[in-house]
Amino acid sequence: MDCSCAAETLSGVKFFVLDMDGTFYLGDHIIEGALRFVETVRKRNLDFMFFTNNSSKTSDAYIQKLSAMGCRIDKNRIMTSGDVAMAFLKTHYKDANVYLMGTEALRRSFLQSGIRLTEDEQPDVVVAAFDMELTYHKLERACTYLRNGAEFFATHPDINCPIKDNYIPDCGAFCAAITRSTGVVPRFLGKPSAETVEMILARTGYAKHEIAFVGDRLYTDVATGVQNGAKGFLVLSGETPLSAVADSPTKPTAVFDHLGEIADMLAAEN
Repeated sequence: MDCSCAAETLSGVKFFVLDMDGTFYLGDHIIEGALRFVETVRKRNLDFMFFTNNSSKTSDAYIQKLSAMGCRIDKNRIMTSGDVAMAFLKTHYKDANVYLMGTEALRRSFLQSGIRLTEDEQPDVVVAAFDMELTYHKLERACTYLRNGAEFFATHPDINCPIKDNYIPDCGAFCAAITRSTGVVPRFLGKPSAETVEMILARTGYAKHEIAFVGDRLYTDVATGVQNGAKGFLVLSGETPLSAVADSPTKPTAVFDHLGEIADMLAAEN
């Protein structure tokens, strides 16, 4: 980004919400400038947290992964789309029976939060997540329950999950198959939903105009900011090439090569 625009772009930002896959790391490899960004934000007395739409793992698992990469944080600095889904269900579907199409780790989190899960009885709600343990039986159960009248929610709309040198099918791809089969369209609860933003505001106490969402996807990371009264910064370290911006209906507040470029601009501010 042109350095002359840096002061205006970063002005007023007190809190950064960082994506993880494709933004802070790819697979088990940390992305250039990621640790420098965290160090710079702390030195500037600014604040940050991580938010990932990847609902396949628990917050504790992500904390361990970040720690292994040299980034040590506490649990208040991380949130997943699974957390948003659990909070939403506990608020709006407190006594509902839920069928979860997700990993065993997410299933344990749902049970620990007090959500009533069912496997073989018709549920009130079907929740689809990024299930790296997906089986045909799970897919068939979800479709059958939706045809029988269950409501359909999903943790996030991401089509693919970036890994080193490749992509793997994500929750949005699973939901597309389910919708194609049943005609039922899910309500997504992670980025870029208003539910995600409201949960972040409630946890942190920051105002929308003080927050920048940073990530490698226009339709989730950037959209969360620009569609909800915050800023949305695109980094080119993951899924989205610069050429995609022109044709996207979602326009980022700013585009950076990677987190290290933001760190350099913050460090250069007076």
